[in-house]
Amino acid sequence: MFKKLALVAAIAVMPATAVLAQNPQGATGGAAAGATSGAVGGAIVGGPVGAVVGGVGGAVVGAIIGDQTPRFRTYVVEQRVPSYTYGEPVAVGTVLPREGVVYREVPREYGAASEYRYTVVNNRVVLVEPQTRRIVQVIE
Repeated sequence: MFKKLALVAAIAVMPATAVLAQNPQGATGGAAAGATSGAVGGAIVGGPVGAVVGGVGGAVVGAIIGDQTPRFRTYVVEQRVPSYTYGEPVAVGTVLPREGVVYREVPREYGAASEYRYTVVNNRVVLVEPQTRRIVQVIE
């Protein structure tokens, strides 16, 4: 019974999490969204203890660039990275096409995890997990 209730709650929270994960407040929004989605997922899998572990892990993953978000956005604009035109909404979780998108390394000074790359899609800077081409953060 509890697992069914948790699953229903998770499904109800997911749309709100997706909106928060687009990160309008920079890294703070990403950390909050990561903590929220991590806690929900952890609660479904591991109950209360899973919620705590998932929330902490999700916050770490969500805080990709830290307080460097405005500087990083300026850096990308200064690099004159061309924007890839994509016909779908640009949001966390969107999987980009295999062809046509150029992924660039994030300079270490901006604090991004080394496995992520950045690109510009529909004039929006995004961080992407290159193996899956999944957007992990939208930089506003």
